[in-house]
Amino acid sequence: MTTSTPNQPSTFTDIAVDEVEPGIRRITITRPTKRNAYRSLTAAEIDSAIDDFIRDDAARVLIITGAGGAFCAGGDLTSSYEVEQAEAVELGHAAVLRDGMHRVIRRLQTCDKPVIAMISGPVIAGGLTLALACDIRIADTTARFGDTSGRVGLLPDEGGAWLFPRAMGIDHALRMLWGTEIYDAPRALALGLITELVADDQLEETTLALARRFAGTAPLTTKVVKRMVRNAMNQTLDESLREAEYAVEIINHTDDVREGVAAFIENRAPRFTGR
Repeated sequence: MTTSTPNQPSTFTDIAVDEVEPGIRRITITRPTKRNAYRSLTAAEIDSAIDDFIRDDAARVLIITGAGGAFCAGGDLTSSYEVEQAEAVELGHAAVLRDGMHRVIRRLQTCDKPVIAMISGPVIAGGLTLALACDIRIADTTARFGDTSGRVGLLPDEGGAWLFPRAMGIDHALRMLWGTEIYDAPRALALGLITELVADDQLEETTLALARRFAGTAPLTTKVVKRMVRNAMNQTLDESLREAEYAVEIINHTDDVREGVAAFIENRAPRFTGR
């Protein structure tokens, strides 16, 4: 078993990390004066915090959010972000993307634990990509979604070209990108960009309640379920069924399954250990 102590908020510049309660970790982007727009440092810190979460077996669920009533307004064009891209290394923009936000998106997509985006305020361009890379998105009525990169001639280069059409369909993704459109929360819900829309004063409570439910499930089963569902998006039915056959040979022999069945028969809550 691998465990680690998460970086304390004071060790970061652009984010804060805290244990909301046992098993539930939270990453908060802390650049509210920039509407939590990210720069290279922000991406590096998020990547490090996600890596800590993945490596810690005691951490069951991750929440990603933003401070000050904003989730993330995309890349910070008013800081040194674009200068960093242009001057980084020989490959310039491509290298900074590869070593920055692309690392974050890849890590979220390969993370085998539940990740929930807790959303209020702007969720724009790379911020929308970050939210869609999470498994579940809970938003309040202040949330606004879209990609306005085209207004300054930029691309959906943080992973949006892959994530947007998978969430909302190719036609809606192209309309949003070509039209540089921004959607209110009800429209985003209808388009499939968010999982659940809640009242503003219920956002944290709803998110934590869901995180607790996820954290209370059998850890190994939770991980395998996520892998199976994500893999199935690129598998045939036969391939997915074969993966299920292999997985069941592992999971059905775990202590947690034995405990779960015993708890069901004894009409009590199971005590899962991750073994």
